[in-house]
Parts: sequence; structure tokens; C-alpha cells
Amino acid sequence: MTTSSTYNNNDETAAPPVNSPAKVATASFIGTAIEFYDFYVYATAAALVIGPVFFPQTSGTAQMLSAFLTFGIAFLARPLGSALFGHFGDRIGRKSTLVASLLLMGVCTTLIGVLPGYDSIGAWAPILLCLLRFGQGLGLGGEWGGAALLATENAPKGKRAWFGMFPQLGPSIGFLAANGLFLTLAMTLSDEQFRSWGWRIPFLLSAALVIVGLYVRLKLEESPVFAKAVARHERVKMPVLELFSQYWLPTLLGAAAMVVCYALFYISTVFSLSYGVSTLGYSRETFLALLCFAVVFMALATPLSAWLSDKYGRKPVLLVGGVLAIGSGFLMEPLLTSGSTTGVALFLAIELFLMGVTFAPMGALLPELFPTHVRYTGASAAYNLGGIVGASAAPFFAQKLVAMGGLSWVGGYVSAAAVLSVIAVLCLKETRHTEL
Repeated sequence: MTTSSTYNNNDETAAPPVNSPAKVATASFIGTAIEFYDFYVYATAAALVIGPVFFPQTSGTAQMLSAFLTFGIAFLARPLGSALFGHFGDRIGRKSTLVASLLLMGVCTTLIGVLPGYDSIGAWAPILLCLLRFGQGLGLGGEWGGAALLATENAPKGKRAWFGMFPQLGPSIGFLAANGLFLTLAMTLSDEQFRSWGWRIPFLLSAALVIVGLYVRLKLEESPVFAKAVARHERVKMPVLELFSQYWLPTLLGAAAMVVCYALFYISTVFSLSYGVSTLGYSRETFLALLCFAVVFMALATPLSAWLSDKYGRKPVLLVGGVLAIGSGFLMEPLLTSGSTTGVALFLAIELFLMGVTFAPMGALLPELFPTHVRYTGASAAYNLGGIVGASAAPFFAQKLVAMGGLSWVGGYVSAAAVLSVIAVLCLKETRHTEL
């Protein structure tokens, strides 16, 4: 293993500064909430307005498919972001890397909010949109892994999953904020106002949120686990090469374990929102309200699942959640096409509750799979590679599948993703007692 000793702290006996539990929980939660707010703002806009604004020269179906393709671009960028930010996170530190990822995500999101549409600048509009989506993906690719490490490397013994739960809560709150804001706009603006300028407001608000997140993160001290690794000269020059030469198997298994989380979430939110409004005839306001209701169940499941995984282990909780997710795919067609808002709400609540169950333990599991010198790169890579399979093209393929065989085929996609994750979890070792 190639090591580096460029860091100026060579005193192995010096105790690194310690972050308070409250500061760690707040910083890991706020950062991921803001970054996922940025990401979900685009996901919601893709389902509602991106097609007509940036691809108006095509049919309605082609507009939707094009919008979903731009949505998927960010997932292709996320593994690159995990390699880039993981490199610096494992080389120079968790804190500064997390600040950079948050800043990149916020800048790209804000710029989407001021990007002219196709009617103003022609083909440059979708081209620039794709570039900004790529930038969003790079930023988010470095966010989650660093936030999970921030939480778990500062966690008290026996409570890693509980502390790892705080960055896992961020997506729930970010989604609720994004959808809640779009719901408010849909209820107060006309269709013409919403399509003309109203959809841009959530993107522009990102600038203020990022300032708050940067303030919180700049107050942090470096992770004590990383500081000790630096003092022992354990850093490697190229963490990504070390990862894929020595730790490729846990990376792939961790990625496969993540697939069900992505499939549950993006099928039940992005695809279902688009399908519910365009095909089932629900208004934007109604379906956004149903999603806001359902995501509360994800937020409730997250701390419960984290507590159970600290008590019983990561694998038992993930296996139970995965098996239930397999069955949930069979509920999609009967509940979504029931003609009842109660049936739709029940399906969304089930899927997002199971998302919380399977997602929460990942905040501890993925960092526990890797040693300190490649932990940022490894946890980020596993998390984001899973997104390519489970999320990048999920809304796009779901749109194709529903045209080929109906909603039951889309439900089968969810079940198949869950089967893959269950197999991966069975192949992983239990990590609850692993020392970081």
C-alpha cells in the first residue's frame, strides 16, 4: 500500500479535537437535507415542467422521456463525484470535502433556476441543463459518503447506526421541503404562471439554504478517526485505485444492497407523480399532497430502523425490509389504479416506509465495510453505483415498462431490485461490531 505523510500533524499521541454529538448530528443532517432538497427539486420539476420548458418541440410522451433522461444524467455523474470527492476526502479530510460538495450542488441548482428555456436560447437550453445536472450529480456524489462518515466516525460506541441515521433523515426532510414548496406554488399560481416562472422559485431558494449549510459545516472539527489515520501516515496516494484493487467485492455488494432503496424511492415518487398526473388524472396539487403525506412514513421508519440495526444488527433489518419490498411490488397496480386516493396514499406510504427501513442502516453499514484510508471513497462509490442500477433510469424504464405491460411490470421492477439487494445483503458480513 502506498502511503503519504504530507500532512503536518505527526504527533500520534495528540488527541484530535472532538465534535459534540449535537454538532455532528446537526451538521450531517442539515447538509444532506439541503443537498437532497436540491436534487428532489429537479426530480419534481422533471415530472411536472422540465419537458415543456426545455423540450417543447417534441410530443408529450417524448417530453416526459427527455425530462427523465436529464434526471438520469446526474446518477451517471454521481460515481465520478464519489471518486473525485472521495479522493480528497480520504487525502485531505472529511470537513473541507463536504463543504466543497455542498457548494457545487448549490451553485448548479441555483443556475438551473435562472437558465432560459428552449423558446429563448434554442438547443443551448437542454445542453446547458444537462451540464448543470451533471454538476449536481458530481456534488451529490461526494455528499452522502462524507456525511455518513462525519456521523459514524464521531459516533459513540454502539450507536453508529443511530448517528448514521441523521444524514439518512436528510432526504426525507429535503423531499418534504421540495414537494411542499411545489405544492404551495401549484395551489397559488395558475398553470401559465407556474410554467413561466413559478417552477424556478425552489431552485433559487437553494442559494440561501446553501449559505446556512456552509455556516454549520465550517464550524466542525475534522473527524478524529481521520486525524488519527493521518498521524499514523495511513493515507494512500490514489484511494480509488486502492479501493478497486483491494476492496472491489464489498464495494459491489454495498452497491447492490443500495439498489432497493433507490428503486423504492424513485418509482414511488418521480414515476408515480408523472403517471398519476398524466395518466390517472390526479391534479398536481393532489398528488404532491399525497407524496408529502407518504414521506412522513419514511421519516418515521428511519430512526426506528436505525435503532433496530444497532440492537440486532444491520443484516436482519435489511433482510426483513428487502423481503417486504419484494412483496410491495405486487401492490403497485391494484392500489394505484384503485380509483381511490386512499389506495394511492397507501401504496406511496408503504413504499416510502420500506425505503426508510432499508435506507437507515446504510448510514452505518457502508462506512463499516471499508478501512479509514479508503472509507470516504468506498462508501461514496457503493452508494452511488447502486444509484445507476436502481435510480438513474428507473423513471425512464418505468415509463417504457408501463407502455409494454402495464403497472404490474413496473411493480416487477421494484420486486426484482429488492431481490438483488436481498442477495447482496446475504453475501455481506455483519458489521455492527466492526471497529472504525
